[in-house]
Amino acid sequence: MTDLFRVAFVCVQNAGRSQMSTAFAEREVEERALGDHVEVVTGGTDPADHVHEEVVEIMRELDVDLSERTPREVSTEELAACDLVVTMGCSTLELDADVEVRDWALDDPDGQDLDAVREIRDDIRDRVGDVFDDIAARLERA
Repeated sequence: MTDLFRVAFVCVQNAGRSQMSTAFAEREVEERALGDHVEVVTGGTDPADHVHEEVVEIMRELDVDLSERTPREVSTEELAACDLVVTMGCSTLELDADVEVRDWALDDPDGQDLDAVREIRDDIRDRVGDVFDDIAARLERA
């Protein structure tokens, strides 16, 4: 494994789904000892002022603290430099670059009850795990 693989998790506000995805991705990087091989990028096309409160609350249940994270804008240039861009089903993103894009078409957790947000969170956790299975396999072949 020699190449740096860049993966981005993007939504409009960068305040819910992409923040959860990024947190799970960071955990995968740590657990799989991929810190020298994988860079995780996150952002939104129209970022909110803060991470959604219900998202912060349900992530705390898994010992993940998102309370200090701030949604940020992601540039087309940043995304064009990625190997994989995962959108959450809400993006207006149009990339004119040779980048793999996967859209997960997830419900927005903003304003939903905690049980619904937990379902979204658990779906994201599983999907991120699958992404990192793919990334690990690619890196092993590189």
